[in-house]
Amino acid sequence: MAGGSASAEGSTLPAERVHELLRRLVWIFTAELASFERKKYISLSHEANKAMNLNSYIGLLGGRFVEEHTEKGIMLRPAPGGARADLDIPYSDFVLTLDADSLLLRDYCLRLVHFLEQPENATVAVTQTPYSSFRGAPTRLERLAGATTDVQHILHQGMTYHNATFWVGANAVIRMEALDDILEIENDNGFEIRRYVQDRTVIEDTESSIDLAVHGWKLVNYPERLSYSATPPDFGSLIVQRRRWANGGLLIMPKMWRRVREQRRAYTPLSLGEVTLRLNYMASIAWASVGLIFLLVYPYDNRLVSPFILLGALPYFLAMASDLKYCGYKRTDVLRIYGFNLILLPVNMAGVLKSIQQGLTGMKIPFARTPKVKDRTSAPLLYIVAPIVIIVYSGFVAWISFQQGSWGTLAFSLVNATLATWSFLANVGIRAALVDTWYGLTDWMWVEDADAAAAGEADAAPARDWRTVLHEGHPAPGARGVDEIRRAAETRSVLPASATPRYDTVPAVGADDADFRRPSPVTETRDENVSVSA
Repeated sequence: MAGGSASAEGSTLPAERVHELLRRLVWIFTAELASFERKKYISLSHEANKAMNLNSYIGLLGGRFVEEHTEKGIMLRPAPGGARADLDIPYSDFVLTLDADSLLLRDYCLRLVHFLEQPENATVAVTQTPYSSFRGAPTRLERLAGATTDVQHILHQGMTYHNATFWVGANAVIRMEALDDILEIENDNGFEIRRYVQDRTVIEDTESSIDLAVHGWKLVNYPERLSYSATPPDFGSLIVQRRRWANGGLLIMPKMWRRVREQRRAYTPLSLGEVTLRLNYMASIAWASVGLIFLLVYPYDNRLVSPFILLGALPYFLAMASDLKYCGYKRTDVLRIYGFNLILLPVNMAGVLKSIQQGLTGMKIPFARTPKVKDRTSAPLLYIVAPIVIIVYSGFVAWISFQQGSWGTLAFSLVNATLATWSFLANVGIRAALVDTWYGLTDWMWVEDADAAAAGEADAAPARDWRTVLHEGHPAPGARGVDEIRRAAETRSVLPASATPRYDTVPAVGADDADFRRPSPVTETRDENVSVSA
């Protein structure tokens, strides 16, 4: 159309302008793609968590390496000066981390790197834009989860004002100088493992935020919406995500308290706003879950349900309603979010208990990747039954309160029962709940043929050549070699032999699918797909 108008006017473009437009097209449609798989190399960490994805790649920045093939696998060694390198990763002053389910606007790096390069921001280690949700999501659950995400964006901006920013792992631009400050190096079977980001918990970004603050670095949330991330499309996948979010905060609290004490000894105490906001971010899920359970199950009377409880909660709900309206949602969505949190109460509590378990045993919790499957993700039986118990018990308390004339208790229980029922029907659904209950009750029926599995492993086991035998020795008849023992130990640390495989993915079951098909097992050991670009 533009070309026709220009021809009608007899106008022509200068050759320089044509060349500029052609170069723009080339830039738009030209891209250099490369991939990196850390588990391809035995000299890098194979731990199943997101943090070691980041650490493995960041640790290679600025290096040139050659691939050396050994009996154990491919090993990376520094390339001699002037020699050809199989893997050449240039150094960069900044790195961009991005989750697989997140998208960035095209000026994300331009703005954030420019921000970090300003002299007044020399002490800023991480800058980010906490992600927003995609508008127009097809399911009610996605829209409701997206509303909580969009409100969180506003809260994070307030945390930056009080110097209490936390790195949100979905996206960020990080200064390499700051990462070098928190670097820890350890030896694993003769290989140097570099840890920039701690993998002690599944919320590695939260713990790294404290590490950076201890070394005097700041974190800043850039006041724009430049990143967007998809929310889980169904209740089953939402459980995996929210249970992971609730796990780990309590384990980081001691490190935060040490920082508070050290700053006080140095006569540079942290502000009250920073301390309270950081503690709320790390521990609010724990105390809010325990407090809500107490309110739901404790047989109190009208003397405990006083108007002051409602007045104490009123500012919180009014502020959230205002933020929801600012983000384009309805003020009444605050009631839907409350009901949503009621049915997620068992999920949050499970994450808190996992933190306590890890604190007592010292065992790392496997990183539970949010499922990205075509069909619906099945919810474990516990998280289907527990919301129903909450609804039934709230209704029972409301009935008893009505008979006893405890009107405050009646109102509170009736609101809980009503909102939780609506949320369960709207976000889980009767049909999905029945299907997940069926799978949960019949899951024990599915067992693997141990003899067939062992035979398959024996057939797939590679023959041990003479070099390996000289290095490790030949296993006795019926005994297992070093590699087999190591693989078995890793398997046991992830999924005990006595455990039954958990089936997360549920195929779409039509009205005529009377025989429920056995879904494919999904374990909780896969890494979150994370791209790191320098």
